[in-house]
Amino acid sequence: MRIAILSFPGSNCELDTLHVLRRVLGVEADLIWHEAFDPSGYDAAILPGGFSYGDYLRAGAIAAHSPAVGHLRSMAEDGKPVIGICNGFQILTEAGMLPGALLRNEGLNFICRWVSLRVESNGSALTWLLPKGAVIRLPIAHAEGRYVNNASAIRELWRNGQVILTYVDDRGDPTPGANPNGSMDNIAGICNREGNVVGLMPHPERGSERILSPFGGEDGLMLFESLLSFEGGGDRSCGAG
Repeated sequence: MRIAILSFPGSNCELDTLHVLRRVLGVEADLIWHEAFDPSGYDAAILPGGFSYGDYLRAGAIAAHSPAVGHLRSMAEDGKPVIGICNGFQILTEAGMLPGALLRNEGLNFICRWVSLRVESNGSALTWLLPKGAVIRLPIAHAEGRYVNNASAIRELWRNGQVILTYVDDRGDPTPGANPNGSMDNIAGICNREGNVVGLMPHPERGSERILSPFGGEDGLMLFESLLSFEGGGDRSCGAG
């Protein structure tokens, strides 16, 4: 698999993602300036975290109008994985490639810490290899990570198995206290109906090496390994949120 990592003005997690793919997993990956992106020859694309265009207007709003997004739509229509991490998730929602929106955190503060997450669906490109119900640990770092949508759309996401990760406590329960930003239904990550377009606020690239994790885990690596083996489909059924 050959993966493109797109860089925008203000991206700051692209080198972390490139390191994990190239040096930890041995995957062929290229860092590409968004204006120079040519999707031919790539099997997947990743929009990394950061502050594209300084998060002016809204986080991801300006980057969503990059010509690169048109190429990403074509890749998604061809069934190729398109992954948005943190700011990348914001870009995908602003571009309409994923439903809903990401607003300022409930406390209006930037949050940077590790969280517990429960896998709600294994039908997405990032949860393909993870069992439903598994609890993993990953770091978050965002000011606009509060996922919102209308109530009927949220119910549809759950019915379709499009909610892939939720914030939970150490026992795996999606309690209000485990929700760091006020996201509806504790939602931390979603996918499209086909499972190949995925957005999540946690940073798997920052939790993919044991030496970097205060918990001695490499849970983020499992998400990237899932991406490498993704074939589409899977069991996206899940319970109510």
